[in-house]
Amino acid sequence: MSTAAKLAVVASEDQLFPDHNGFDIKGIERALAFNKKKKGKKIRGASTISQQVAKNVFLWQGRSWFRKGLEVYFTFMIELVWNKQRILEVYLNEAEMGKGIFGIEAAAKKYFKKPASRLTRTEAAMIAASLPNPVRYTVKPVSTYVSRKYPWVLRQMNNLDGDPDVVAIIR
Repeated sequence: MSTAAKLAVVASEDQLFPDHNGFDIKGIERALAFNKKKKGKKIRGASTISQQVAKNVFLWQGRSWFRKGLEVYFTFMIELVWNKQRILEVYLNEAEMGKGIFGIEAAAKKYFKKPASRLTRTEAAMIAASLPNPVRYTVKPVSTYVSRKYPWVLRQMNNLDGDPDVVAIIR
């Protein structure tokens, strides 16, 4: 797969991915404060790429404290056993990237008629922009959310481009 796809996902989903141990503590604290203030109207999450891999590979969708507890356990184990390159590779190969579209290869073929290894930065940013809810935020036809978010993802990609920790993971 292209380095652009890897960089786009890190830029969009988890910019601290190279530096944390599977959990973004400050992000969790911000989400808890936001959710407490909103009192259940709109829930904000703080899942890292590692936590999403744990959920998508080993668990089920949905929200419960029991599932979240198992997610913590599996995230800890994933971070213990796999390196960051492997975690990112698994994420990119199993994440839903559209209704019934799983993995970056399937998304690249469906949306851009090419293999994931040939995705441009813009194409990768568009796919990554859809990831909060790829069934609702569509790449083709491009939803309003994706059309507004992918330029931000491109800017974040540019910001992260020279970071040695990010480069070590995506190359």
